[in-house]
This record gives sequence, structure tokens and C-alpha cells, in this order.
Amino acid sequence: MTVHFSLPYRTVFGQRLVICGSAPALGNWQIDEAPTMRYDEYGARWYFELELPDGPAGELTYKYALLDDNTGGQQWEFGPDRRLALPAAGRVEVCDYWRTPAKPENELLTAAFTEALFKRPAAGEFPAAPVAAAPAPKATKSRAKKAVTPAAEVAAETPAAPAAGPLAPGTVVFNLLAPRVDPRLQLCVLGSDPALGAWDNKSCLVLSDKNYPTWTASVVLQNPGEDCSYKYAMWDPAAGHALDMEGGENRVIKGTAEVPALRVRNDEAYHHLTAWRGAGVALPVFAMRSKNGLGVGEFPDLKLLADWAVQTGLKLVQILPINDTTATHTWVDSYPYAAISVFALHPQYVNLESIAPLKDKKAAKELAQLKQELNAKDFVDYEPVMNAKWHFLKLLFQQEKASFLADPEFQKFKAEQADWLVPYAAFSALRDRFGTADFKQWPAEFQTPQNLEALTAETAPDYDDYGLFFFVQYHLDKQLLGAVNYARSRGVVLKGDLPIGIYRHSVDAWTQPELYHMDQQAGAPPDDFSTTGQNWRFPTYNWERMAEDGYQWWKQRMGHLARYFDALRIDHILGFFRIWEMPEHSVEGLLGHFSPALPLHRHEIERRLGWFDYSRLCEPYIRWHMLQDIFHDKAQEVFDEYMDDASYGRIHLKEHVNTQRKIEAYIDQKIIDYPGNDAFFEWLRKGLYQLCNEVLLVPAGNDFYHPRITLNKSYSFRELNDEDRRRLYDDIYIDFFFKRHEEFWRQQGLVKLPPVRYATNMLIAGEDLGMVPASVPGVMRELGMLGLNIQRMPSNPATEFGHPDDAPYLSVVTTSSHDMPTLRGWWEADRVVTQRFFETMLGHWRQVAPFYCEPWVAREVLVQHLHSPAMWAIFPLQDLLAMDSHLRRANPHDEQINDPSNPEHFWKYRLHLPLEELVDAVGFNEPLRAIVKASGR
Repeated sequence: MTVHFSLPYRTVFGQRLVICGSAPALGNWQIDEAPTMRYDEYGARWYFELELPDGPAGELTYKYALLDDNTGGQQWEFGPDRRLALPAAGRVEVCDYWRTPAKPENELLTAAFTEALFKRPAAGEFPAAPVAAAPAPKATKSRAKKAVTPAAEVAAETPAAPAAGPLAPGTVVFNLLAPRVDPRLQLCVLGSDPALGAWDNKSCLVLSDKNYPTWTASVVLQNPGEDCSYKYAMWDPAAGHALDMEGGENRVIKGTAEVPALRVRNDEAYHHLTAWRGAGVALPVFAMRSKNGLGVGEFPDLKLLADWAVQTGLKLVQILPINDTTATHTWVDSYPYAAISVFALHPQYVNLESIAPLKDKKAAKELAQLKQELNAKDFVDYEPVMNAKWHFLKLLFQQEKASFLADPEFQKFKAEQADWLVPYAAFSALRDRFGTADFKQWPAEFQTPQNLEALTAETAPDYDDYGLFFFVQYHLDKQLLGAVNYARSRGVVLKGDLPIGIYRHSVDAWTQPELYHMDQQAGAPPDDFSTTGQNWRFPTYNWERMAEDGYQWWKQRMGHLARYFDALRIDHILGFFRIWEMPEHSVEGLLGHFSPALPLHRHEIERRLGWFDYSRLCEPYIRWHMLQDIFHDKAQEVFDEYMDDASYGRIHLKEHVNTQRKIEAYIDQKIIDYPGNDAFFEWLRKGLYQLCNEVLLVPAGNDFYHPRITLNKSYSFRELNDEDRRRLYDDIYIDFFFKRHEEFWRQQGLVKLPPVRYATNMLIAGEDLGMVPASVPGVMRELGMLGLNIQRMPSNPATEFGHPDDAPYLSVVTTSSHDMPTLRGWWEADRVVTQRFFETMLGHWRQVAPFYCEPWVAREVLVQHLHSPAMWAIFPLQDLLAMDSHLRRANPHDEQINDPSNPEHFWKYRLHLPLEELVDAVGFNEPLRAIVKASGR
């Protein structure tokens, strides 16, 4: 048997294609052993003939790769291994196309599209499709006439796959990888040969979606000796005809006098005339409000939001992280990015009634009363809500314990999730037993996890301490999966959020501390959110250790997220290239540095600056006039308590307050000792922190140094002479932060991101705001990851506002994020900025911008985003409601979810409308649906 492979591909001198696969002649999947294909220069086509012994029908797997002998590079084509069903004997001709790795359309093959937006109906759900007829030859047409659009809500049929067993001689098999097909429709082939209907759109060959997103059909051409032109089209099974055909030139099967036993057409993608674009809504689960909640949003509320999304033409619901953050049992735990487990779900999202009705009538009455009280509040009152949840969860656990432990579904869940579930239950119970999540403060025998299976066994005398957490996680998982599957059934994608860091006092740090640098802190350099940077206080990742087992921790984490989400936002994706790392003694972010980085050696600094003085460059530069600027009439008083005279005009902070962390602790005690003076001490603390930041270089060890971020804004920099300022800033600082690391960080991203990106089939979007290295967009594009575009935070620092029209296809455009004021809140913040935006972005030249963001203004901004070429336009629900004066919140400043400049922010935002009311708001929903539809999304 001979298998002839061919595919069109143009190469340059030194490049060659190889075919690698499961047969010994294809290298047995060893790329170094794979045969090089032959190149037909005239036809710009590569081909290879594989000789196999005749025998039983079988299967061959293979894939193409491009080798570059100039650079030594290797690049596999995109997608899974190719599979070829072989007959017992004869000649097989396989026509392939190179699957381009960085093609934007590849993202349509992710779960967001295949599992939600275009998920195929269950087999047998629709009536059988008509079989293609073989009419007498007729006059050929270049394409079928335009068909009438079928009525809405007509379901599509999944035809039977080609019969198994030997195929008739001369069979042509059509295979097309095409995820973008409406679930009500199918694909078909129309062509010039009578077996393909002779261009009759009612007599075409209907393809099977049995192997969706690959569509398949087989046929024996009636005129194999003639060239056969054909195209793919959408088939409407209800109407019984094909709809508009794909764009582009006709595809062609060359006629042949000697018909091979089998011809396989693995065709290039369906040629859509326009790129797919969609719109979505963003709202944290905790912010959802429904009549069934208990003062906070719960997982079943996602069904209501999905219903609303369907009514308004939106295709995606985006939420914030939903992992358990219970560390202190106080409002501090409201921060969703400080999870005590990257796997466990937060108990606040469980719906109590969905577990079981309370049999205790007194408790049921108490729950009903609390439900009424907490639901009446206009914010999430975190502590009372969680106290109520835990009270009733404990009652339900005792009530349902026997049936719960006997439930085979729970036992299955526990067995499948044991790797994280058992440590989480142990950690949570020990946290409550010892009154802290800081496991370093626990008794010595518990500071490292050991014998956890025995500790949490059902036979243990204190099992209930652990069993409660098994019980809660099981029901959280069950309720979330119920909401996810409901959304998928309605064609709505659920998009999750992956925090970049892990909490210092978490199960993850307790069980695998070797994966993190526990003596360091992660954060972000100064940006529009915070002029002193952000300190998240999370440990940084030990990437070298993670690489040793192929990033298993990341793969497990991503796999668990894929259990619930078909799309994912990666928070601060820049952290995969380099993270902003601060020493333990820092509170603010200015004394941090990028990690990994290429710090400057002392000798390099001396050569480029002309001198090096450790005390002048690396120690806080404090002078009397600075104290007067910062502390005004309190300067002497502050000096006396906190500083020493170091002679020659120099001033040093005293030993007990010579770091920001020491100052933090000292001032905290002052606030306790002198109640009622909080404002004064916070002002004092901020000034002392500023003095600690008055350095120009940050030591990196072994006589290496990092320039301090934004050093040009410091007193210390301003008091250098002109030449030193020029050399330090222009020659050293600019080169260090914007040139020196570009290729270095590019390689970091290319090493760390692929294991995360390809661990699942989720659609991945990265939050790439802030100080973005120039290499980041290219790496994300290469890996098919969507970027984020916020009009108020353009990627070009020379531009005040970005325009949604400039966003690339692989991106998300949005009006606001949870870290900034909503559109209405921003509009009122600065009249001068608003006026410029009104004129330059909305085109109202020489007109006075309204003082408030009126509904028509919000509509203009949203419509502008909807017409962007970006794949997704996702809006905070607050910004969508801004278009309706009756539905939107009275005070826009109550709509902001987070204030990044405040490390002690209370995350309490709650939607002011019940979702049930929003679903019924026809007067708002229909106009919104109309503008979404008009934008082509």
C-alpha cells in the first residue's frame, strides 16, 4: 500500500518540512528520525510517499514540522496529532494543509467555542438530514443562489457518520476542522460533480459532526476523471437546503485517469467572510443579588445572569476569583485575590436551600429572618454573612451527615479531588482550632503536613472538624457545575479569573513551600493605580523548582479551573515574564525590583556613572529641608523621636524604625496607645515610608544593584548635579527598564507560559496592563492569548486615550476594570480630562461635555467599543446599566469594586438590583440587544 501525502507550503532556503508519526518510516514520533518531504518548486507543494505492507485496515497518526537548518529551529504545526484511517490495500492520496500555529482563528477551537458557544446538540436530538442525491449532469454554477434565512430556534441535525468497514474504490473523504457552526446548522459540500449535487443547494453532501469540531463525509465521485470544483456551506436541516457558501475561490479535486483506492481531503478552514466577535458582561459572584441569596451572590445566581445575557445578546459572563479566602474570619477575607487554596471554593457562594431544607423549625425561621435582613443591605456585609453561612452549614452537616457520607457521588468527588481536598480540610480545621492561618504559629507537629489521610479519616474521633469542609466543598462544586452546565446549554461562556499569586498563609504554602520564595513579596511597580507601587505580600514563585517536574503545580491548577470555566483571565500576566519582587522589610513597592532580572554590577555603574558611593546611592538620603517639606511644623518633633544626626547634614532613621516594616509595627502600636489620633499617625507613617524610599539603587547581593523604580521623582535624584542626573537616568535607568531585559524577559515568557497555556483547552486572556515589556504582546500573540485594552489605560504611554478601533483581533476591549472607577465615576473625577475625551474620542468638538455621564454618553462609549475589531467586548454590568437612567445606581462612586491604592480596601460592592428584576427589564434589555446585534457581535 502506498500513502501519498502532499500539502502546499512556501519555504525559504534552508527550511524543510518533515512528516513525523507512528510508523517506523515516519520516525516513530522521533523528530530527528522523521523523513524530509520533497519539494515541488513549480507547485510550491511538499509531498512524501509512504510504503506500507498490505494488511488489515488500521490507523496512522502523524504531524508536520518545519525545520530551519539556518537557525536550528523546530516548529510543529498547530493542533492535535492527525489521524488517518487506512484501508487494507491500494493507493491512498492525502491532501493536507499546514496548520499555522499563530493564526487568530485557532482560538475558535478552544472550549469557549466548542463547549459553549457552538456546542453541538446531543445525538438523535433532531430529525434526520436528507441524503445527497445524485442527479443527472446539469449546467454548472459558480455558486448556489442565496437561500432564505430559516426561522429562529430551528435545531440542527447531526448526520450519521460514514459507514465503517471497507470503502468503495475511488472514495473521497472530506474532513474539515470548523468549530464556528451554529448549533442549529450543519456543514455540507456543494460541487460540480453530480455526487455533490452539481451545485444544487438542495442536493449537496451533508457532513457529520460526530468528531466535532472536525466535520466528515465520504462520497464516490461520478466523474473522477474531471476536475471537481466545490465549496463548503452551512446546511439548514429544517429548511432542507444549504445557506450561503463560504468565501474565497472554489476548492478543486484534480481529475485523474487512475483513480486511487482512497482520496482524503483534510481541507483548510472554512472561509468565513467576517471574523467572529462577541460581547460579554463582567460581575463578581459576590456582587450578584437575587431573592434566593443570603446577603451575597451565590453560584445559582450565575444561572440568572446567563438568562439575562441570552436576552441581551451577550455571549459571556466574566467573574472574579472564587477561591476560599477564609484566613481571619474577618472582613479582611473579602479580598478575593488572597486565597488560602488555589483549588477550594469560597463557602460564601453556597446556597443553603439547595443543600437541603432545614428540619429544625426554629433554625429555619432564624434563617428566613436573617435572609430578609442581609438581603436588604446595599453592600456585602462580609462578617455577618459568613457567620450566618457557617452557623447553618454546621447545622446542615449534622443533619445530612449520614446520607452525605453514604452518597456515592460524594465518595467519587472525594476520591477524584483528594490531592487538594484532604490537605484543605486539614488546614481549615487546624486554622480554626489554633485561631490563625499562619501555620508557623501552630504546634510543631502541625507546622508541616503529615499523615493527613489518617488525620481526616471518618473513623477519627474529631472527624466532624474536617468532615464539615468536605461537605461544604462537595456542595459548592455541585452547585457551581450546575450553573456552568446551565450556562453552556444556553450558549453562554463562563470566564474565570486566575490570581497571579498565592497567599502566604495558605494550604499551598503549607504543603509545598519549596515552590515559593517565602522570604520575598510580590506586587506591582508604580502605575496609574498606585504611585508607590503595590505590595500584595504574596511569596514569589520558585520557577526553577517548578520547572523540575514540568510545572505540574500549574498544570493541576489550570486543570481544576477548566472543570468550571471555558475561558480564563490570567491576572497580571506580566508575572510570567518578570514579577515585581520586594524584600520582607518593604511595605510599599518602590524598593522592589523585577525578578528575574539582569542587575548592574558595581563596576558597570562606576563605568557608566563615573563614580560609586554606597551610602549616597543605596542608603536613604535624608536632609533637614526634606523633613520640613514632608512634616512641616512637626519636622523637629519627628526628627527627635525617629532620627539621628549622622553629621555633615546627613540624617539617619533610628534602628527601631529604619525599615518600612518596622515603621508599620511601631505606628500600629502608637494607634493602639493613643486612640483617636489615627489620621495623624497615618500621615506620619506615610512620611516615614517616603524617607525609606529615598535611595537611587537597590542592592541585589554580591555587589549587584537595581536602579530604584521612578528614582527621578526622588529628592535624592533631584539633588545630584546635572551631569550625574543625565547619566543615571538617561544612560542607566532608561536602558535598564526599557532595553536591557527585552530578549531576556521574552525568553522567560516563552518558557513559563506554554505549560500554562496548553495545560487545558480554555480560551486564555491576560491582564497585561501597567509597565509592559515590549516583548509581551508578541509572545501572547504567538501563544494565542488575548490581551486587554482599556480606553483609559492605553498601551502607548504617549497617548492619553486608546481607541477601541485600534485593538487587535486577539484582545478584549472594555470600558473599566474592577480596579478602577466605573465609567460614570471616572467621568466626574476630572472635568478637564473628561472634556478632552468628549472631544477627541467621542467627536464632540468644541462642545461642552455634560457634567455627569448621561445615559446617551455612556451609550456612545459602549457602542464605540462594540464596533471594535477585538474578538471580545466585555463590560462591567455597572457600565451597561449606565445607559438607563431608571436602572442605574444613584451614586456612581458606590459602584467601584476595588481601590488598589488602599491595601486595606473592603471588597463589599453589591449590585443594587435583584437579577430577577434585571431579567424582566424589557425596556433596557431590548435596546441593549439591538446595539449588540447592530455591531455584528
